[in-house]
Amino acid sequence: MTLINHDPNSPLFWQGELPVTNRYTYGLAGEKFFRTLKEESKILGTYCPHCDHTYVPAAIFCERCLAKLDEWVDVGTRGEVDTYTILYVNLDGSPSETPQIIAFIRFGDGGLIHLLGEIDPEEIDFGMTVQAVFKPLTERIGSILDIVYFKPA
Repeated sequence: MTLINHDPNSPLFWQGELPVTNRYTYGLAGEKFFRTLKEESKILGTYCPHCDHTYVPAAIFCERCLAKLDEWVDVGTRGEVDTYTILYVNLDGSPSETPQIIAFIRFGDGGLIHLLGEIDPEEIDFGMTVQAVFKPLTERIGSILDIVYFKPA
């Protein structure tokens, strides 16, 4: 790796590989959202009083008016199925023995994309209420996967 700078007025650049590593972080809103999900089994959103809009997952700024969002709200662990799809094929292209149901579950003015469980595909209705099923507290890591799936409420 060599630092090259032929012209003192030009920007510097590296030739070769950059010795850079990175780590994804949740950000301020994501940190609180996932910590509360892990430790308290609660789904949080943030509320914008100017736009009367609740963001789920939580955001730090309103995308409509750009106001800073500091009003956190517990949106509960029950949401409504807004839309869904049924997967009959695994990621490797092989047929799935058991279909997986992926749904957009509405909370507030937003929602989460997650698995539906304890339900047959023909029993799903748009607008049906579903309840989050959490992993045991000792198995949680602060991820959306701390929710195993959503089941009919």
